[in-house]
Amino acid sequence: MQKSPSIPSRSSTSTQDRSSTAGQTSSTSTGPGSGSVVRRMRRIIAEDAEWSLAIVPLLTELCIQHIVKNFQNNPILKQLLPEHQKKVLNHLSPDLPLAVTANLIDDESYWRRCCTQRWPVCHVDNHGGSWKRMFFELHLENLLKHFIPNTTDPAVILNLLPLCRNYVRAIRVDQFLPPVQLPAPPRGGDQSDSGSEGEMEEPAMDHYQLDNLVAGLSHLEELDLVYGVKDCGMNFEWNLFLFTYRDCHSLAATVKACHTLKIFRLTRSKVDDDKARILIRSLLDHPALEELDLSHNLIGDRGARAAAKLLSHSRLRVLNLANNQVRAPGAHSLAHALGHNSNLISLNLRLNCIEDEGGQALAHALHTNKCLTTLHLGGNELSEPTATLLSQVLTINTTLTSINLSCNHIGLDGGKQLLEGMSDNKTLLEFDLRLSDIAQESEYLIGQALCANREAARQRALNPSHLMSPVTAKGPESPVG
Repeated sequence: MQKSPSIPSRSSTSTQDRSSTAGQTSSTSTGPGSGSVVRRMRRIIAEDAEWSLAIVPLLTELCIQHIVKNFQNNPILKQLLPEHQKKVLNHLSPDLPLAVTANLIDDESYWRRCCTQRWPVCHVDNHGGSWKRMFFELHLENLLKHFIPNTTDPAVILNLLPLCRNYVRAIRVDQFLPPVQLPAPPRGGDQSDSGSEGEMEEPAMDHYQLDNLVAGLSHLEELDLVYGVKDCGMNFEWNLFLFTYRDCHSLAATVKACHTLKIFRLTRSKVDDDKARILIRSLLDHPALEELDLSHNLIGDRGARAAAKLLSHSRLRVLNLANNQVRAPGAHSLAHALGHNSNLISLNLRLNCIEDEGGQALAHALHTNKCLTTLHLGGNELSEPTATLLSQVLTINTTLTSINLSCNHIGLDGGKQLLEGMSDNKTLLEFDLRLSDIAQESEYLIGQALCANREAARQRALNPSHLMSPVTAKGPESPVG
C-alpha cells in the first residue's frame, strides 16, 4: 500500500513564508528591484499613496493662514514679525471692512490692490503719491457725488470721518445731487383760484452741506467743487444746476473755519457777483489760502472788486477768474491791487472782456509789480494800445516769465511793438500770440528771442554760479606785446 504524501502543518508553512519573504526582502533591498519593496512599505505606512513628509505645511504657514482667514474678527498684524506681516498683507482681501483696515494697515501695496480693484484707472500722483490717501479721497468723493439730500442718511458720510480724517488732504467733487422732487399734491376743488402763487412753498434745492465733514478733516488742504449734475441725459432741468444762497452761506462758513485750506476751487456753478462777494468775504485774512479758482462762472465787476480786496487781505498766490463777465472797471480794481501786491504770482483773466481800457490798467500795474510771473489775458478784445504798453513793461519787468495774449486783435503794429520790447527782455520764457493778427515775421522773431531766454535760463540752472566777470567769461586773453 502506497503511503500518501505528508501535509505540512500551518505553523511550518507560515515559518517558511516568513523566511522566504525575508530572503526576498534582503535580496531585493540590495538589488535593482528595490522599488517593489518601496511600494509595499508605502502600503504599510499609509493608505494614501501620495502621502509625503515634504508636503506638510510649516506651523508658521498654518498660523498665517489662520490669521488671514479670521482677520476680520481678530485682526492680528502688529504683533507679527516683519516677514510674517508681509505674508499676511499679501493674502488679505481688499474687500475687508474699512473699520478693520483703515487705522491698522499702512502698507501701500495693500491699498494699491484696493484702489486698482475699484477704479481701473488710477493716477496716484494726483494724491501725493500715496495709495492709501488715494483710496480714502476717492471713496469719500464717491459718497458725496451720490448723496441725495433728505434721502441718503448723513451718517453714511459722517461715520467715515474717524477712519479717514488722517489721510484725506483733498476733496474733489464734480457733482452735487439736488433733493428728489416729489409731484405736487392735487389742489382741492374748494381752493380759491385767487390765491397768489407766491404763497405756494417752493421745493428746497439745497445740496449736501459740507460743514460737519470739513470740520472733521484736520489735514484738508484742497477743496475743488462743482455744483451740478453729470450725465443727466434726457432728464435735464435748469434747477439741477443751482448753487443756492443757502449753499453759498454754508460753504462760506465752511471755508472760513478750515484754517488748513490752501486751494479753493468753485467752478462751473453759476456763481454771480453776490455769491462771489459772500464767498470772498469769508476768505479775507485767511491764514493759509494760496489759490482761488472761480473760473467758468458769472462773476462781473463787483465780484472782481471783491477779489481785488482779497489780494490785499490774504497771502493769495494764484487767482483764476477765467471765463467770467469781468470788464474794464473790474480790471481797474484788480490792477490797483496788483500794483501794491507782493504775493500773487499768477493771474488768469482769459475769456473775459476787459478791452484796452482794462488791459492798459493792468500794464501800468506791471511797471511797479515785482512778483507776478504768469499773466493770461487771452480772448479779452485787446488791441494795439495794450500791446504798446506791454512792450514797455517787457523792457523793465524782470519777474514775468509767461504772458498769454492769444485770441486778441494785437495787429501788425502791435506785434512790432511787442518785438521791440522783447529785444531788451531776458526773463520771459513763454509768450502766446496765436490768433492775435500779428505778422508772421514778428511772431517768428519773438519766438527766437524766447528760445534765447530759455537757453540762458537753462544755463543758469545748470550753473548757479554763472555770474562771472566779463574777463573771466571771455577767457584768458593773449598779452599785448
